[in-house]
Amino acid sequence: MKNHWLVMQRNNKEYTQAQVARLSGIERSYYTKIENGTMPSVKVAQRIAKVLNFDWTLFFVENRDKTSRKQKRPFE
Repeated sequence: MKNHWLVMQRNNKEYTQAQVARLSGIERSYYTKIENGTMPSVKVAQRIAKVLNFDWTLFFVENRDKTSRKQKRPFE
C-alpha cells in the first residue's frame, strides 16, 4: 500500500525524495520504498517526521490515508 499521505507531506514542503532522505540520514532508495509502503523502523520514522514536521506515529496507524481525510456525514 502506497503512503500517499507521506508523498503529500513531502510535496507540501516542496522537497524531493533525495532531500528528505539526506536530511533524515537514509538512502534515497530506502526513502522511496517507504513512500511505496515499506514500514520504517521507529528511529527512521522519527527522523522523517522531524524533517517533514508531522507526528511520527502516523507511520504505524492503520488506514491512515482513509482516516486522514475529513469525512462528511450525510445531511451535514
